[in-house]
Amino acid sequence: MKITKEQISNGIWILAILLILFTPVGFHARVIVNKIKMFVMSADEVDRDEQVTLENYRWDLVDLDGKQFSFASTQGKVVVVNIWATWCPPCVAELPSFADLYKDYQDKVVFAFVANDEREKVEAFIKKKGYVLPVYFQSSPTPSEMDSSTIPASYVISKDGKIVVDEKGAVDWNSTATRELLDELLAE
Repeated sequence: MKITKEQISNGIWILAILLILFTPVGFHARVIVNKIKMFVMSADEVDRDEQVTLENYRWDLVDLDGKQFSFASTQGKVVVVNIWATWCPPCVAELPSFADLYKDYQDKVVFAFVANDEREKVEAFIKKKGYVLPVYFQSSPTPSEMDSSTIPASYVISKDGKIVVDEKGAVDWNSTATRELLDELLAE
């Protein structure tokens, strides 16, 4: 049986698809695709009549040093929550924009980067990338208003507890629109 050019071409395409789906090369390719997507996507504000109020602030978190953090302490403040993992390409893609936003707003807004991953992997990832972010792990269930089956899942919560941004997937968090929204919420 003679192999045709078409069969060779199909084999190369199948190999390329397998590389993208099942190897680190594919992981990095998906991160790059998400970064490209972020150039045109920033976080969208939820319509006022559709905003949900966070009723339950009882959420216990633990930081990288093992210190307890009660999410209840954020009540009455502007809060940004990002639920992420090191194995998630969209999460990895958007973290640099979050890091830039955090640099400028860390003294004004409460940030919680809640890792859905193994502590050792998160510590190694944060160290390798040189991120200075408040990273936490859950020690109690997520409040139902922020419970999501997909990551990244990110939320901006106003001082009065309204979930003003409910974003799934990678977006540019360091955008002018996001900064304007945070400034607006801080001024309330």
